[in-house]
Amino acid sequence: MEARKQFTALLDNSTLSRVERMRLLPTRRRTNRSRGEHLAGKGGTSTEFNDYRDYSAGDDMRYVDWNIFSRLNRPYVKLYRHEEEMHVVVLVDASASMRFGEKFEKAKQLAACFAIMGLMNLEKVSVFACQHAGQTPQILPPCSGRMSMKRIFSFLEDLPPGGDFPIDEAVEAVLKQHRGRGVCVILSDFLTFGAMERPMNQLFSAGLEVFGIQLLCSLELNPELTGDLRFVDSENGMTLDVSSVGDLIGFYHEHLAGLQEHLATLCRQRSGRFLCLDSGLPLETMLFDTLKRKGWVQ
Repeated sequence: MEARKQFTALLDNSTLSRVERMRLLPTRRRTNRSRGEHLAGKGGTSTEFNDYRDYSAGDDMRYVDWNIFSRLNRPYVKLYRHEEEMHVVVLVDASASMRFGEKFEKAKQLAACFAIMGLMNLEKVSVFACQHAGQTPQILPPCSGRMSMKRIFSFLEDLPPGGDFPIDEAVEAVLKQHRGRGVCVILSDFLTFGAMERPMNQLFSAGLEVFGIQLLCSLELNPELTGDLRFVDSENGMTLDVSSVGDLIGFYHEHLAGLQEHLATLCRQRSGRFLCLDSGLPLETMLFDTLKRKGWVQ
């Protein structure tokens, strides 16, 4: 029997099939005014009943509840909820530091999964990739519908890593190109010398709920190093000579824990979420176990 053709190199067909049935779970309703699938607080024309109000001259007679009129002899108008659209923005850190371990491959796979969840739930989806500082990010313009899946896969499959774009500056560069409220998924190692307060504030002000995912490889999470070493920054080439590295492992863990707590606090204070994942974990474990248990997706 002929094997079924693989739809994309990023995901196997069985994983793709499961992802198509999933959806994002934002903690807040941040939607655009254009028509979509999310119920808004104001009245509208969806099939979701909201309330009644007294009839006023000029109201559309189609919305008068004639059953109530026959019992009370007073006309009441049925009100329905308005459905609005949510924009899913996926930002992939494509700088050189993401080459380390499996970080970049996992970032592309997760980006594809979040984008597919958006498309299959009739959201508008944009994908950005940031490589070289000062340059305009690579952009997959807003798209929607199942027909856009191939475009998203092609964009991510052809995406090379490399460059020195710090994630804090990358967020600001993306916001210069993007319009629309919703969710912003950031896939990065968040290893930057810059401060993240300003970009987080800008995302919040733009009406975007942050889903921050830090991808680190096992060697970055639990380094096992000894002796005298020279560290080279993969993005700017700066070097640092360290003697007796083993004695500094404790300081490294303290700094890493402090960074993660800082990022989690920044996201939480702006109604967002933060999670650190080992890039060595299988994609299925990340999606169908960790992210589901954390309530990010269902």
